[in-house]
Amino acid sequence: MPRPYSSAVITAPLAEVWPHVRDFGGLHRWHPAIATCELIRGASGSEIGAQRRLTLADGGGTVVEELTALDERGHALTYEILESPFPVRRYVSTIRLAPVTAVGHTFGEWWTEFDADGADEGELAGLFANGAFAAGLAALAQRWV
Repeated sequence: MPRPYSSAVITAPLAEVWPHVRDFGGLHRWHPAIATCELIRGASGSEIGAQRRLTLADGGGTVVEELTALDERGHALTYEILESPFPVRRYVSTIRLAPVTAVGHTFGEWWTEFDADGADEGELAGLFANGAFAAGLAALAQRWV
């Protein structure tokens, strides 16, 4: 089971970054790979079981995800994919933030665990680590540059 991972330092305090990440219905506001994000269950997007439909910016289709954990104290959000154009099964992903207290910045990390056919694992791991997670964290960091 692959575990793609990306991390970044964001030059803003955790208190400024966390509201963007915890907004389950607002991913399209900061992630360049997401054209639209629509809450389809859970009006606030902050309750466990909330669902969002993402339209991929590259025309690659839509993804439906469900919020499975929201840890306000630990600044972490976990979701799973319910429907997608990717050949994955049991895809669970977490994005977590932590303060870099010495300089008032934020450390962000994003990872997933998923099952796929062996032939697809390496390509998908690279796509998620670089195309989704690293790109998203970089775009989030750019908001404060």
